[in-house]
Amino acid sequence: MVSLLALQNIGWGQTTTSIPPNSLESPSICSGDSCPTGQKADDARGTLPQLQSVPSNGSLLQGPIRVEPTSEPNLTHSQLPSPAAESPTAPTEFQDFIFSSMGHKLPIYGISLFDHVPTTFAPIDRIPVTADYVIGPGDELLIRAWGGIDLDAKLMVDRTGDIYLPKVGSISLAGIKYEQVEDRLKSAVGRVFRNFDLSVNLGQLRSIQVFVVGQARRPGTYTVSSLSTLVNALFASGGPAPNGSMRHIQLKRNNNVVTEFDLYDLLLNGDKSKDARLLPGDVIYIPPVGPQVAVAGSVNVPAIYELRGRANAQALATRHNETSLGEVLALAGGLASTADGQKVSVERIENHTTRKVEEFALDKDGLARELSDGDLVRVFALSPRFDNAVTLRGNVARPGRYEWHPGMRVRDLIPDQSALITREYWREENSLTTVTELREYGHERFSQLIEGAPNSARSSTVSTDSSALEPRTEIKQRAPEINWDYAVIQRLNPEDLTARLISFDLGKAVLIKDEENNLALQPGDMITIFSQADLAVPLAKQTKFVRLEGELRAGVYEVNTGETLRQLVARAGGLTSKAYLYGAEFTRESVREEQQKGLDQMIQNLEQDITRNALTPTAGNPDDANEKRSELDAQRQLVDKLRRAKATGRIVLEMRPDSAGVDNLPDIALEDGDRLLVPYRPSSVAVLGAVYNKNSFLYRTDNRVGKYLQAAGGATRDADKGRIFVIRADGSVVSKQSVSGLWTGNFEGLRLAPGDSIIVPERLNRGATLRGIRDWTQIFSNFALGAAAVTVLK
Repeated sequence: MVSLLALQNIGWGQTTTSIPPNSLESPSICSGDSCPTGQKADDARGTLPQLQSVPSNGSLLQGPIRVEPTSEPNLTHSQLPSPAAESPTAPTEFQDFIFSSMGHKLPIYGISLFDHVPTTFAPIDRIPVTADYVIGPGDELLIRAWGGIDLDAKLMVDRTGDIYLPKVGSISLAGIKYEQVEDRLKSAVGRVFRNFDLSVNLGQLRSIQVFVVGQARRPGTYTVSSLSTLVNALFASGGPAPNGSMRHIQLKRNNNVVTEFDLYDLLLNGDKSKDARLLPGDVIYIPPVGPQVAVAGSVNVPAIYELRGRANAQALATRHNETSLGEVLALAGGLASTADGQKVSVERIENHTTRKVEEFALDKDGLARELSDGDLVRVFALSPRFDNAVTLRGNVARPGRYEWHPGMRVRDLIPDQSALITREYWREENSLTTVTELREYGHERFSQLIEGAPNSARSSTVSTDSSALEPRTEIKQRAPEINWDYAVIQRLNPEDLTARLISFDLGKAVLIKDEENNLALQPGDMITIFSQADLAVPLAKQTKFVRLEGELRAGVYEVNTGETLRQLVARAGGLTSKAYLYGAEFTRESVREEQQKGLDQMIQNLEQDITRNALTPTAGNPDDANEKRSELDAQRQLVDKLRRAKATGRIVLEMRPDSAGVDNLPDIALEDGDRLLVPYRPSSVAVLGAVYNKNSFLYRTDNRVGKYLQAAGGATRDADKGRIFVIRADGSVVSKQSVSGLWTGNFEGLRLAPGDSIIVPERLNRGATLRGIRDWTQIFSNFALGAAAVTVLK
């Protein structure tokens, strides 16, 4: 059995170079340990010493070349720029023309396909080679034979189109198809050997040189794989320039047009049937752009399109085409779903001299109208107007648009009261537990649900680790009530296009079925139903819930028309014998909001003062700078504490400490959400603030302020003794400044009542910034902070 030595596996890293096969000794080249020492070292470095490389253009390069065993021939271009270095493509003159007419830029259709091409083009070489592939110089053949011979060789077709097999000789393969190679080799080897079998595959394929000329984005000479096609080379060269044609790209070979490729076929239909395999010396010619039209407005793909027209010189000179309006709209993806399908507007250039506007109906004749070079087709969007609809909105169950019919009236939209109950009402009504239940869903689900919950649910304070369900016990209005006195129809006057408001009594129209208020409707009418939160109604017509707690018949009561606080408490059964009316807390939500707004404004002003004080330059003494820094830190901490204090909305009822009985309650009007808490008579007086023993002490009728201060150990060293004040049980505040006399004078002898609190503030000697809050009496009085806020501000 005859064995032939397998040839070395050599890959070529320089795609513009090739190595003649006859420069290597095919049967005698060494392999493995049989190589001389020096040659093994050179091969390990991937370098063939003193090997001549012949570029594909025929010039001779002297010296060694780098050999990459795993590399494959990629496209190269001597002047191929990096995409990062390319400047944005400037708009064409036609794009500027369309911009001046439309006010916005339209892209050239398909040009973005080539916006981000790579710096090198590497087609996939390791794909099955088609049977009709033509073998040529530079192709590598992988030949394996077994049986009577043992052959595993990599042979390259030389410049003459031959390969050389030892003992067989030269075999000519140039110009034959790949499917014929195996039979050709079997025939040649069979003349010398018998009883063998043989297979042939293609290894590294040859590189070919092509030219990209005309209106290409990067024209030049390109070396590509022999498997490359026209489309591959187009992507490598960046495609047509903005002023190049995308519809008449020609592949020329031996001065003849092999194929004319239309990129629109690829982009619109995925059709590559006109693509062709490249051969050495092929020329890809991109002519100037043909006739162009712009399609703007309500189409699926607004852009500038090139018309197919005719590709000869006469057509390019006359700019004549045969593309109809319907075909152009098809290029643009058709009309959008919101397009007005009646007609389109076409702005046209007449004989390169004047411009005019034409309107084409989108019927059979209009779609067949021929478009010309430079036309601008504008497709208008459909008007949002409804021809046969009326709109119901506001405080209703199902807001939306409804079909109008002749004779339609208000009660056709609002047949009864149930049509005015909003979904929010039922959602709130059906909720059985507080927001603690939502935590069962997990943190994320809880956050999503709580964002859409009512304010009352969002403001509920729930422990994060609570897993028990908290039943809902609050009684309040689930949604704003309907304004039954007023609703309105907004109607457009078709004569002068002015808006008219036609009001009607909703209660009479729906509740008592009054035909005079059951107004007739017209197409386009908008009916708005208001709630009492939208338009405030008289107090007597508002539904009010008031909460009574403490030493009376506690509960939530609905207030009768014109009923006052005194009358409500009397209707509820009066007070118990232990009621301490002087300490009653009457709070109102509207007052709380105003108090909190004032408190927030005061805190904002203080922050601005601190900021200005921080920007004031100090002397060069480091001790002064440190002292100022400490003052600013202390001021910021105090402002943070003030921010945590919340207004209560308490209203001082101005009763005497010995007041008792319902008749002593003030006769004031009630609002929805009012709350009255009547405590039992306390037996202590609290002393808080800068004292040695902050505590509550038993109330004694003969004790005065000085006695309680003494019981608390007196004021500390940091106390502001000149600004001591008393928070009365009724919420009023009495300061030392308001009582004449010195420390041992009248303020110390002030008589107290059960539930009063003595507050000794700390000295705020921290610069001029906090002078505005030295009068703690004013803060506690204006914002009804109460004695509980002292612990927050401590």
